[in-house]
Amino acid sequence: MKNPIGRIIGVLHVPALPGSPRHERDFSAVMDWVLRDADALAGGGVEALLLENFGDAPFYPARVPAHTVAFMTAIGREVKRAFNLPLGINVLRNDAESALAVASAASAEFIRVNIHTGARVTDQGLIQGTAHETLRYRKLLGSNVQIYADIDVKHSAPLAARPLADEVEEVISRGGADAVIVTGSGTGKETALEDLKIAKQAAGSTPVFAGSGVHSRNVVAVLEIADGAIVGTAFKRDGVTTNPVERERVSALTKLISRSRVSDSSPTHPRAS
Repeated sequence: MKNPIGRIIGVLHVPALPGSPRHERDFSAVMDWVLRDADALAGGGVEALLLENFGDAPFYPARVPAHTVAFMTAIGREVKRAFNLPLGINVLRNDAESALAVASAASAEFIRVNIHTGARVTDQGLIQGTAHETLRYRKLLGSNVQIYADIDVKHSAPLAARPLADEVEEVISRGGADAVIVTGSGTGKETALEDLKIAKQAAGSTPVFAGSGVHSRNVVAVLEIADGAIVGTAFKRDGVTTNPVERERVSALTKLISRSRVSDSSPTHPRAS
């Protein structure tokens, strides 16, 4: 499968929405924050955006309230209207059906599902994948939204250890995932290159993305293995996840990738032969 989204996906961390414990800004201020971040990401050269309700911690383990879906849809539609980039939706912690509903209403291209198949122990308790419901709901909506599924997802632990390759194969063949995401142990924590190699080999033609801890010091090495990377914390002021996106940080990373591509395609470069 050809990667239709792009190599660098920039994360839009939505501040706490109305109704969540840490909510402080009115909704118009939340919208403005997201649009400023989106402008910095798009202007800095990312190829896609991923919208997630990061500020809503502590997260619901599964279904979120109707007002969260409404607010996320409103933001998603405005981002899509303002920026001509592919858009993904992640409704934390693991509400794939709401993400599909938001994505379908906002004309987004993909959703991210933290636990699509299997089960994991998380700070929200035990979460079980609902691929059987998610794919049926997508069919019901007549949607073409793609499902990007995490494997061994950050901020969680397995009930029992399983080979990473087996999980990758199953989330694709039995779970129907359209792409696979491999992460480190937490937000901003590096994705192990060896894990990416294992996942890429097991995934065959299905795209594999690094889902955390990608920054200017490792992005070239990551993209020599993975089809793309989801980048959030590295684009923020001072490298702090809750800070605004800085366009200069985005541009520095995307220019680094561009220079690497030129080097790789040079006739004198060993990989060009």
